[in-house]
Amino acid sequence: MNILAHAYLSGTDEGLLIGNFIADFIKGNPAHPKHGLAAEVQRGIRLHRQIDQFTDHHPLVEQMRIVVRPRCHKYAGAAIDVFLDHFLASHFSEIAHQPLTEFVTHFYKFLQNRQNQLPDAARRMAGYMIQQDWLTNYRLLEGIDRSLKGMARRTAFPSNLDTAVEDLKDNYGSFEGYFNRFFPELQTHVLDFLANDQPV
Repeated sequence: MNILAHAYLSGTDEGLLIGNFIADFIKGNPAHPKHGLAAEVQRGIRLHRQIDQFTDHHPLVEQMRIVVRPRCHKYAGAAIDVFLDHFLASHFSEIAHQPLTEFVTHFYKFLQNRQNQLPDAARRMAGYMIQQDWLTNYRLLEGIDRSLKGMARRTAFPSNLDTAVEDLKDNYGSFEGYFNRFFPELQTHVLDFLANDQPV
């Protein structure tokens, strides 16, 4: 899953939300003193990693990766993460019972108010995300295409992510069906994880 899903699945807990957002910028054990992170932020990082692990090993997501792999090879998973955020954005009001724009506006303001808690790289990414309104634009194929093209410019090896939106267009109905079956299972997994992962 990508940024929108991680933010939504954090719920209203601010520590979880921060941890989930910065997780990719924290290496190793989030509880290590060198990170200086509060317990709830550590928990958000663990949640982020659980979401990624569940998603990466889910058979429905693997079906999507199989389609994209001939084009994107080892970057197929990165493309699918963005595709899944597109479907979440497209169905957000049904899933969250809240307009996407309202959720995104609140999330952006939250990050702006908590900049001092973000690692430098996460702060820079948040600035680009807010300025270009990535999350609202995930609803649009044009927005997904821009996001993938931006990712393609940052990969260490050729990725073909700049043309991956074609696989989304060509398989839109089946991919949407996979998302509709997968996401409720992910939500249940998140609830189970949070019920059993208490703050340390």
